[in-house]
Amino acid sequence: MKSLMKSSMLAAVVMAAMAVAAPAANAKGCLKGAAAGAVGGHFLHHHSLIGAGVGCAIGHYHSNAKATRQQG
Repeated sequence: MKSLMKSSMLAAVVMAAMAVAAPAANAKGCLKGAAAGAVGGHFLHHHSLIGAGVGCAIGHYHSNAKATRQQG
C-alpha cells in the first residue's frame, strides 16, 4: 500500500513540475486536455494521472496545430 502512495505522490509531483515548466501560451491546450484526460482516466479503472498526462500532450498538440493553421 505504501508503494502505491509513493508512486502516486511521485506522479503528482512530476505532473505539477511539468505544469509549472510549461509556457503560458501553450498551457490552454494542456489544461483542457489534462482535465478531459483525467476524467476519462478516472472512469477507466482509476488512472486519472495517466489520463491527465496523455490529455495534456494531446491538448498541447492540437493547440499548436490550430495556431499553425491560423498563421498561414
